[in-house]
Amino acid sequence: MKESPAQIWLGALRPRTLPAAIAPVLTGSALACHDGAFDLAAAALCLGFALLVQIGTNFANDYYDFIRGADTAARVGPRRAVAAGLVAPATMKRAMLGVFVAAFAVGLVLLTWGGPWLLVIGVASIASGYAYTGGPWPLAYLGLGDVFVFVFFGLVAVGGTYFVQAGRITIETVLAGVPMGLLAANILVVNNYRDVETDAAANKRTLVVRWGRRAARAQFILSLAVAFAVPAVFLLRGHRAWVLLPLALLPLAWSHARRLRADHSAGDLIALLGDTGKLLALYALLFAAGLVL
Repeated sequence: MKESPAQIWLGALRPRTLPAAIAPVLTGSALACHDGAFDLAAAALCLGFALLVQIGTNFANDYYDFIRGADTAARVGPRRAVAAGLVAPATMKRAMLGVFVAAFAVGLVLLTWGGPWLLVIGVASIASGYAYTGGPWPLAYLGLGDVFVFVFFGLVAVGGTYFVQAGRITIETVLAGVPMGLLAANILVVNNYRDVETDAAANKRTLVVRWGRRAARAQFILSLAVAFAVPAVFLLRGHRAWVLLPLALLPLAWSHARRLRADHSAGDLIALLGDTGKLLALYALLFAAGLVL
């Protein structure tokens, strides 16, 4: 049955990646609530901005990976709208620009809470989303995609959300950004692990292409280990034992590491990609609940 335009664009949004935008805003807002500074309107605007940057980045990835030859008929991952001929390249480019403009508009509204310095953070976030696969030095093609995700979907997103509501940055804010960034980067690890052959053929020098799948598995496990150590650090810094709620997910995290090590088919890795996003969402929910409690 032929897909409707709405179904095509929903697929292009890449829903499995959206927890990477939602989780840090939830965490930063929970920290603000813990410190008595929660602002619902500001939190909602931060969520809107984060989602728009994520979607704009996904559209840019869809467009530029096709233009650069990384997405072809040999691709084994989820379907890409432009490469599949469902959306014209020019249409996807206009959609990308439109979403980034919308993100910029939301960011301008946030200046009411965060002041002019927030403009620098917002512009840097949008520019990095574009530069992930676009521009003369695309981050993903240089092996810097993991760094981009860790910084902007971890430290910056959590810190920016908290700063907009509380007007300051704390050590806890930085610490809370670490697991968000690492678990979001693990989504990218699984994605690049699956696409290593086609990425190498397109000269997309991801960390998996540069260092191999064994190193990717080590990165994945190390990121999990550090992420699940952070709640214990919060406990040592005087927070109540509720912050240890994410540790209930350790068996699930371990099963993900084992599944990646098994090196199954593309279909198995696609399923793991979605489950890695779910792990990030569950971790953020439990961590946020622990902070509020």
